[in-house]
Amino acid sequence: MIQHFVGILYLIGAFSLAGTSVIAGRFVSGNLGTFTIAAASLFFALLGLIPLCISNLRSTLQFLSVGMWIKLLFQALFGIFLFRMFLLQALVLTSTGEAGILTGVTPAVTVLLAWLLLKESLSKLRIFGVISTVTGILVIQGLFSSGTEFSEDHMLGNLLVICAALCESIFNVLSRLESAKAAERPEPLFDPIVQSTLVTAIALFLCLVPAFMEEPFTRLNLLDIKGWGALVWYGLFVTALAFIFWYKGIRRCKASVAATFSGMMPLTSLILAILILGEHPGVEQWAGGLLILGGMVMTVPE
Repeated sequence: MIQHFVGILYLIGAFSLAGTSVIAGRFVSGNLGTFTIAAASLFFALLGLIPLCISNLRSTLQFLSVGMWIKLLFQALFGIFLFRMFLLQALVLTSTGEAGILTGVTPAVTVLLAWLLLKESLSKLRIFGVISTVTGILVIQGLFSSGTEFSEDHMLGNLLVICAALCESIFNVLSRLESAKAAERPEPLFDPIVQSTLVTAIALFLCLVPAFMEEPFTRLNLLDIKGWGALVWYGLFVTALAFIFWYKGIRRCKASVAATFSGMMPLTSLILAILILGEHPGVEQWAGGLLILGGMVMTVPE
């Protein structure tokens, strides 16, 4: 019970930090390319992670099998590379607050994937939670309001946020699947900091080639203090610390529990968008957000 509670605290911390990614991304998304932002932030993350695990990292690399590298690759692909690609591109097309709200689809998608892949229970309440989440998305898109019209770019931006949330859900389930099978594996279990470091390094490698096509050095030279601060925050807190918290939490909780607390992402994003960026979500955004929040609550494990 204590370990479960500790795991919940880690998950709350992880998703609260992840929710700030929408705000940090907003400060640099108009000045830097998508992959440049991702690569620079991952570089800062590694600067913070490697000194914390250098000795354990060396010993871990000695027993990594091809299968384990593939699992880490998929975690990096969905949890960082694709998630950030979709989210950062979306911030160019839609509002920060709305993007934050739409990340709230993660709990419902994670619950469905956990049911399909991990055989975790799917009660009637959770089914209603999924329906509430989907309805919230449709409300935000203005499909139930004849007086609301969004541009094609705005709709595309919202769709990209949903794609980012889907990638986050896949990452959640992959991480839990890895932890669930750890007892059956003869090799030692990953240290959370080492695992965060390896996943971050792989994601950085994936970002390098597309980042170099965005004239990164020219654009980075034009970045102001606020932009550099956003990159450092994105790296050290949204990536390094959040991933350490995540791996510590997911080992103590089921994927469906993690799904519930991933709702901290949209809540954090929305609050910060209002307080820091001065955005004012409309009626549709608040109504859709409440439906998504209700869906999050209904996916709470029984």
